[in-house]
Amino acid sequence: MTFPTDQSKNVVVVSNVADNPFAIDIAYAMGQLEDIADLISMKQFMNSEFCPRFISDEHDMDNIGHTLEGKSVVIVSTSSHLKSRQELAMANLIIARAAKENGAVKVVLVEPDLFYSAQDRGPRRDLGETTFERDIKDIKKFDGQPFTAKLYAQMLKLSGVDSVVTVHNHSYSVQKIFSDVFDGNFHNLIPFEIYAHYILNSDILEYGDQGEGLVLCAPDKGAREFVKAMYDELGLTKAKIIMLDKERTDERKVEITLHKESEHTFDGLDGASVILFDDMVRTGGTVVKSCQFLRQINPKRLVFGVSHFYASDEGRERMAHPAIDEILTLNTLPTILNRDEQGRLRKKLVVLKIEKWLAQELCNILDLPHGQERHAYKIDMSSKNPRFKRKIWTSEELKELNGKV
Repeated sequence: MTFPTDQSKNVVVVSNVADNPFAIDIAYAMGQLEDIADLISMKQFMNSEFCPRFISDEHDMDNIGHTLEGKSVVIVSTSSHLKSRQELAMANLIIARAAKENGAVKVVLVEPDLFYSAQDRGPRRDLGETTFERDIKDIKKFDGQPFTAKLYAQMLKLSGVDSVVTVHNHSYSVQKIFSDVFDGNFHNLIPFEIYAHYILNSDILEYGDQGEGLVLCAPDKGAREFVKAMYDELGLTKAKIIMLDKERTDERKVEITLHKESEHTFDGLDGASVILFDDMVRTGGTVVKSCQFLRQINPKRLVFGVSHFYASDEGRERMAHPAIDEILTLNTLPTILNRDEQGRLRKKLVVLKIEKWLAQELCNILDLPHGQERHAYKIDMSSKNPRFKRKIWTSEELKELNGKV
């Protein structure tokens, strides 16, 4: 991706930790050649208080407090093994305030896996908007807890953040809160084209030229719109969509059935290739249950696609289950690239790295001229086997081809 030098000087990309490789890759893709550690010092006082400092020419006595004048500051924030989310969130607030108090015209927070999104409602009906009618059981789940997602949005705004960019956020409540707090400057990026390009051009799934024998599966009604959009992006008109239903019978137990509103039933799906999509996975219990349920159609291949993979010990153990043939995910939580973090899942895990794609989206958001690289992602996998077909298709070419058939 080409980024004009004069434009790149007006954007400063930093992180809340000095050595965040995800942030470094985004910065480089946006044309920033300086190391993040040379742009901001992550100072900490003896009493453990955090005090970042945007580094400037020590001999410049004319621009004190104005060294970021006219510049946009991008803070890239991801989870870390070394710091808790609470520490990272507080660092975001202080860095944003430092940027604004030193003249930055705009501060953008890029948090691919938006912090506190699970705390998306409170213990009263007016605390959080949902797509469903909240019953007494749902309200009771949040009894005594804070509505932290809203607090985080308000604190970010107060600190000086002007815009927030995230990836595939699952919560309607969070999306509504952040859109309201940031006056519409909230960007929930859904990487349809990245998933579609990999599915169309790798051998992760087997299907006919028009999608014969391919099934896209939504684990619940909440994922239905995403799966339907994926179907449209793929352009495979003979692929099918099924939707499952999960009923929680206990805090850690669910029962899986075919949803009564599912677009298709299991009839005629024997031997199909199936991909189950979800936005996030933590413990993996529901995913494994869903895949076990899908095994009754005797799939040729069963893949789990997920945007945010929390590789907990429990999750790794569960998802090593033979019901799942392969896992396709993104590096929104960059620690997933660590082989130790992958553990037993290493041999069936493919990670699509999205830093360059995010950099392009940031250029669009900041209205910066740049070259557009289609399918701007990289692939990380443990297996060295070739994965791509000889002919590389775009979704547009597939749609055109299917229209002629």
